[in-house]
Amino acid sequence: MSSENNLFNLENDFDKLGNKYDKNKLNISFNRVAFIFFSFVLVLLIFSLKAFYLTGKKLPDNNIKGSKKEFRSNILDRNNNILAKTIITRNIGINPLLVIDKTTLLIKLKILFPNKNYDQIEKKINGKKFFYFAEELNPENYEKLIMLGDKSLIPENRITRLYPQRSLFSHIIGQIDNQNNGVSGIEKSFDKNLKEYNKDLKLTVDLNLQYLIREELIKFQNIFNSIGSAAILMNSRNGQILSLLSLPDFDLNERNLLDDKNLINRATKGVYELGSVFKTFTYASGLNEGLIDPDTEFKNLEKKIYCSKFPIGEYDEKIPSDLTAEQILIRSGNIGSIRIAQKVGEEKFRKFLNDLGLFNTLDFDIEEIGKPLKFRWGKCKLATSAYGHGITTTPLQLAKGYSIISNGGYNIKPTLIFDEKYKNIKYEQIISEDTSNKVNLALRKIVTTKEGTASFANIKGYEIAGKTGTAQKSIDGGYSRNKINTFASIFPASDPKYVLIVMLDEPKPNQNYIYEYKDGSGLKIKGTQFNTAGWTAVEVAGKIIEKIGPILATKY
Repeated sequence: MSSENNLFNLENDFDKLGNKYDKNKLNISFNRVAFIFFSFVLVLLIFSLKAFYLTGKKLPDNNIKGSKKEFRSNILDRNNNILAKTIITRNIGINPLLVIDKTTLLIKLKILFPNKNYDQIEKKINGKKFFYFAEELNPENYEKLIMLGDKSLIPENRITRLYPQRSLFSHIIGQIDNQNNGVSGIEKSFDKNLKEYNKDLKLTVDLNLQYLIREELIKFQNIFNSIGSAAILMNSRNGQILSLLSLPDFDLNERNLLDDKNLINRATKGVYELGSVFKTFTYASGLNEGLIDPDTEFKNLEKKIYCSKFPIGEYDEKIPSDLTAEQILIRSGNIGSIRIAQKVGEEKFRKFLNDLGLFNTLDFDIEEIGKPLKFRWGKCKLATSAYGHGITTTPLQLAKGYSIISNGGYNIKPTLIFDEKYKNIKYEQIISEDTSNKVNLALRKIVTTKEGTASFANIKGYEIAGKTGTAQKSIDGGYSRNKINTFASIFPASDPKYVLIVMLDEPKPNQNYIYEYKDGSGLKIKGTQFNTAGWTAVEVAGKIIEKIGPILATKY
């Protein structure tokens, strides 16, 4: 009996009711309608399940979002720009075994998508393996393909982790594997949080700052032909990292097998001898112990000394024999730095460096963190560590050390995680404010005086201070001719808020590059005269601060 007849009978039953109520007829008719309705629902359910099977993960958005196995929370920068997001992508594949009319199918596809390589598509259709015709389709194009009604076109909704900024934050964000597990960076360190909590993870980094700094790093990596570089911009008062970069980087949207050693995160994982940037700590330790003042005189400083038969000399042969403690730092004197360290003594100097966090592996928000090489103290080690030779650290540890030195002596913790609690936290003071102020004044003179090594960073209006470091690159227990050039800067010097570390890995001189002094003098110099930090890393840092300075002045 048809559904129309059932409905007609039911209607007649109700017409006959009046004052007489025939329960049996009503029940029989209602049961028939219910049976038909149930059958219809069952068929619809079977069809829906079949559609779901064909389309893979095709579920309503609200159901997919509830899947802890598939979805991960967004990762944002400090201004709520999206750095990582889980999305549903619409894909259309072709099953060659289901193609009935190859020619007609190709014509239809070419009309809709004329710019595809149909020679390749035809070869794949002639094969037997399933292949994707189009991925990450917008709703309009997806619908066009579905409306063709060709059973060989297989729709698929795929859950995808998208990184809109591509390479910009690669060494920070990290990657996930095909099973949706974090394998590096923030994705790994906060894997559980990102899977289980329906809450965005906000970082301290700034998209605009990261972009501008990366542009300058790439530019100067080409100018000085370095094999890599790194930069860290940190709020020296609370440890919040505003930018962290390492080059070369990689596109997070491509599942890279990161077996290329040159893709190491140089900013956090790379462990290097960073050279004369350590002299700042030597000077600060003497001040903090009350053993020297900026005007303390060191007379008759040798041009060369021997330690266990190994000669130690000065890079600058014109450096005077009589210098004050402050001048030793400004002129980057090796022998003078050794004399200051000897005044402090091994035990106190060792403790001072340890308090700055230079010896131990930092507790940080990502696992890609370097461990400084074991340092065995002794007579010669005290001497060499005084000027940054034979002692290793990471650029991130250097950023922390310079933050403490410049912020009044408070022990901050570097972090990538934005948390309002940092506004009210009280930090331990580990060096005196007086020491901090005196060091800042000396670092400023390194930039502003002709005796200093960082004149190219003397940008009018920004009060940059800092110390250069040029070190031979250690390889297999020895040293190569290749160099690590570093500039550790703070700004503004009169009231320090930021630390910027720039490191270049194996830079080369560029005889065609035009240097322009930024102090308003208009002086220009052609060609890199020395392969030192003052001619490479300082120039890069100066250009970076020129770009980011206006943003920092108004935003933070």
